[in-house]
Amino acid sequence: MGRRLSVTTRPLDAHRLVVGDIVRLSRRVPTFPVDRVMMLGEVDRLRRRAVPRIGWTALLVKGFALVARDRPALRSWYVPRRWLTPWRRPCWATSPISVASIAVSRPRGPDTPAAVAALDPESLWWARIASPDAMPLPALQAEITRHAEGPEEEMFPRQRQLLLLPTWLRRLVLRANVGSPGGKRPLRLGTFSISMLAGEGCANRHHPSFLTTSLTATPLDDAGRSVVTILADHRILDGVPVARALAALEVALHGPLAAELAALAPRPQHTDAGRG
Repeated sequence: MGRRLSVTTRPLDAHRLVVGDIVRLSRRVPTFPVDRVMMLGEVDRLRRRAVPRIGWTALLVKGFALVARDRPALRSWYVPRRWLTPWRRPCWATSPISVASIAVSRPRGPDTPAAVAALDPESLWWARIASPDAMPLPALQAEITRHAEGPEEEMFPRQRQLLLLPTWLRRLVLRANVGSPGGKRPLRLGTFSISMLAGEGCANRHHPSFLTTSLTATPLDDAGRSVVTILADHRILDGVPVARALAALEVALHGPLAAELAALAPRPQHTDAGRG
């Protein structure tokens, strides 16, 4: 008889089950990645001089929302035929504004059992920020930071409600929201998402997403280049409009966003030293 290890098993907690539900929904969406190598060294220089410091997530979120102003497909989603109305054809639904869904990784709370925290020390939350294109960069960065550091019960009330639901009801609620043509859908789920690991020196090029578009980017290399990726739902978008959206995003980063960053740089202090 061979050796047998004593393996410990533990049930998945609610956070891991919700992530599993999102992965399950994402499998239904035929996403494809489109990449663009962007020269962002100058934008990074301006970003580092800005006060307060602005993160890449805030820049990409605002830039993409600016691009989506003139591209309604980037604010749209696929509404499938429903079993209650099988005679209706699938359709588009379009939001008048962009709503960013930002993946936020936070340390487990103090009420987490020690055994769970040892296995899974951080949990994923999703911040929804409406009309990020209309927000000044400092305000947008402050909102992202607030979701990363503020009380969970204030920042993520709907997700906390989902955590308490039984599996069958939670999945029913998520699926109903994803397929809804209603105006609450973009506010609850977002019109686009972003998931970044550049701060960890990594990239997650093909992360799960059930929204029409999702952004990610690699860390800048020594030449100031970053590979920015849009994951797109092929039922709504084809490769050419996604590629053009990436090109427009680069223009926005070097144009209005760079100008906004430059305005946040501290002004040099002039003294009267040396005057007679």
